[in-house]
Amino acid sequence: MPGLVVFGRRWAIGSDDFVLPGAFELLVRLVWWMGILALYAVHKGQFNCPGGGLLHSYLLVLLVLLASIICALSALVYVSMQGTISNPGPRKSLPKLLYTRLFLYLPEFIWAVVGAVWVSDSSVHCEKTVINAIIGTVIASWVIIVFTIIGVVIVFDPLGGKKTFYLTDSVHRNLESSQSGQLLYNVKNTATRVWEKRIRLLCCCIVQDDDHRVAFTSIAELFRAYFSDTDLVPSDIAAGLILLHQEQDKMESCPKEPEEVLCHSPSSLVTEDLDVELENAAHYMLFAAAAYGWPYYIYTNPFTALCKLNGDCCGSRPTDSDITGSDRHNFHFGSILKITGLQYRDFIHISFHNKIYEIPFFVALDHKKEAIVVAVRGTLSFEDILTDLSADCEDLTLEDVLENGFVHKGITQAANYIFRKLINDGILNQAFTIAPEYKLVIVGHSLGGGTASILAIMLRNSFPTLRCYAFSPPGGLLSKSLADYTKHFIVSVIVGKDLVARLSMPNMEDLKRRIVRIVANCNKPKYRILLRGCWYEVFGGDPDNFPTELDGRSQDALTQPLLAEESLMVHRSPSYNALEDESHLNSPPQYPHLYLPGKIIHIVEESSSRRLCSSDIKYTARWSNESVFSSILISPKMITDHMPDVVLKALNSLSQEHGACISC
Repeated sequence: MPGLVVFGRRWAIGSDDFVLPGAFELLVRLVWWMGILALYAVHKGQFNCPGGGLLHSYLLVLLVLLASIICALSALVYVSMQGTISNPGPRKSLPKLLYTRLFLYLPEFIWAVVGAVWVSDSSVHCEKTVINAIIGTVIASWVIIVFTIIGVVIVFDPLGGKKTFYLTDSVHRNLESSQSGQLLYNVKNTATRVWEKRIRLLCCCIVQDDDHRVAFTSIAELFRAYFSDTDLVPSDIAAGLILLHQEQDKMESCPKEPEEVLCHSPSSLVTEDLDVELENAAHYMLFAAAAYGWPYYIYTNPFTALCKLNGDCCGSRPTDSDITGSDRHNFHFGSILKITGLQYRDFIHISFHNKIYEIPFFVALDHKKEAIVVAVRGTLSFEDILTDLSADCEDLTLEDVLENGFVHKGITQAANYIFRKLINDGILNQAFTIAPEYKLVIVGHSLGGGTASILAIMLRNSFPTLRCYAFSPPGGLLSKSLADYTKHFIVSVIVGKDLVARLSMPNMEDLKRRIVRIVANCNKPKYRILLRGCWYEVFGGDPDNFPTELDGRSQDALTQPLLAEESLMVHRSPSYNALEDESHLNSPPQYPHLYLPGKIIHIVEESSSRRLCSSDIKYTARWSNESVFSSILISPKMITDHMPDVVLKALNSLSQEHGACISC
């Protein structure tokens, strides 16, 4: 629902968000009250010790105070349970109850101070049981007060005052007037500054230069534009994701026509072509995973990695001219050797240098496939995250390439950095001098996959036989013309419901619109959605059939926003209008559609088992197309399907299965 407005400002919490925390505090208070009551009843008439009179008064007032708090909490929880997410009418009295509950913190604070003074008084000589009980009471009071202060800080919205003013008066204002335009401009500027401060705080541990400052501003604008046109609190988003996941699972369980498998391979022997590419992908995924260095090696070998790396840390290594960047104790390079199985002499260049738009990579000779492999590392640092989030579009113009188009700005700058290193520093010339008959292969995972794809486009004219394998690359990478151009030399590998492969601004706008729609029109209270959703995610079962106002409506009617939806929109943003007036594939002009690179291999699990651990997972692979990844799928595996070890495991499983079939 819209954020709760109290004390004249909007807060990042809804009036229906007090059910679960309120019920938990209510349980604690009830147990506390009954414990104090039992203590008072047992020791009644035994307060003749020094300081006993004050103790008697303290316990009586504490019982009354706890009873008042329990009553206030009971009313607060009950009212918060009423209504639905988009229907806060039954909860209109909640602000008054919240003021009452907050007012009771004042006597509780005073009484906690009194209890602390009484406990610390050396002249008090009452029973030890009573003293310990009072100490426990004082500690519990301070703990609750501290957690309340932390909660207030968390739900504080720096833009709350401006949003409340804008929401209240926007209906009565002419948005074309200069006064209203200036108001909206000020709100946007303030929101951008708030996001920029948050990003700077998160990145406070890294050295910041001009590139960082430009990236901070660009990313802040992106977040401001994305979140400015909705009035949702975090719990609304959580409820929306839960509902979308269950709705998605219900649709997947329904019988449907066999899906048409689209093949972009130039070969008519689709199966053979797919098997060859899967075998190559399984081989080169080792290089993409090795680019992560020791974090990946320790993650996949938690019990033995440190021992093995410590044994090699003092061993020989290439000369300093072969390595740039920091690699303390030789852990990164030692891990690369362990993962790839190559020798020291097989490496032409290794770069561990990492800044924004400058990511690590290495160049090595792969004698098994007779290839010079350029492996680009994926996201592993704050600098890499900033590169990922620099999602503005820029033109990519190359000589002799007709299919010029838009590309992801941050990833393109990272590809430009590696391109300059490879060409200007003569790294590729050195490699081809050693192995002139070898072919060039560029690989990478995640951010590395996107960078490898754009780098392959830049090098394509100079190396016509070049191949690129992009594992789980970002979805918003290339415009349609460039994506089609890369189908001749790039293969993308996507596992399951990988979030990153579906991540683009149009898809994020679509997800936001779907969340607003399903949340606004669900007829169940939020606490029931959250509790049922947690049970479903942990223990499984059948998706809950929450009725909504969307049920039974015609397709034409579904294209128009309902009143409940419009109540969750702060103002009619360009992104919202684009999604409303046309299909969900349309996006704001500043964020055109970008697609995955090359031909796409989609790997999915055959089994729909919800077990957390399984050693008998079977995968299937097929050629797919970019339309399959035009919507974000909600799943517990949307993150794990992106991890490099999961991608490598799936590819190895398919490659071994194909090898077993050939041997049979």
